[in-house]
Amino acid sequence: MSNDSIRVVLASASPRRRELLAQIGMSFEVMPTDIDETEYPGEDPVSYVRRLAIEKALAAVVGDDAVENVVVIAADTTVDLDGMILAKPVDDADALRMLGLLAGRTHQVHTGVAICYQGRVAAEVKTSLVTMKASDDQWLRWYVATGEPHGKAGAYGIQGAAAVFVDSVQGSVTNVIGLPLSLLEQLLAEVGVSLLRLLTP
Repeated sequence: MSNDSIRVVLASASPRRRELLAQIGMSFEVMPTDIDETEYPGEDPVSYVRRLAIEKALAAVVGDDAVENVVVIAADTTVDLDGMILAKPVDDADALRMLGLLAGRTHQVHTGVAICYQGRVAAEVKTSLVTMKASDDQWLRWYVATGEPHGKAGAYGIQGAAAVFVDSVQGSVTNVIGLPLSLLEQLLAEVGVSLLRLLTP
């Protein structure tokens, strides 16, 4: 099936998002954006990821992208523990702190997705619930030593070694990984693009 010359740009450096798009057969270019991800005072986690996704998408629209057949996909994921945003850890100690907070508890994972196409923007947030098993300090230090928590919201990747800590997931698993594919299909339709047009046979 032809993509009718639609060019797809992923405004993210996340390997997980690249893997998810490749998994469904999408051809795309990677164009990471560099925006200020500082939370606004009083900003709630859902508003935060939605805003960042839109800002990333708009930052990736360059030149004549707004009028040509260029679809920009952007996303931002955060972990929400009782309203507290757990973003990417700054170092191992921060990762250990976050994992300790999450152990034995249920938290929310929010992913904001934004699509830009020919001047139109569609954005929404998907939420999943993740319950972590209670884990002792030895297990958490082992996980931090793997290096996997770096660059991941909440200091864990459900698709990697952290799966040993995850007791259950309610909602979209691809959302927890970083790009809810069902929401992606919905938002593409809102800007007038069928996901099927973007997939290789």
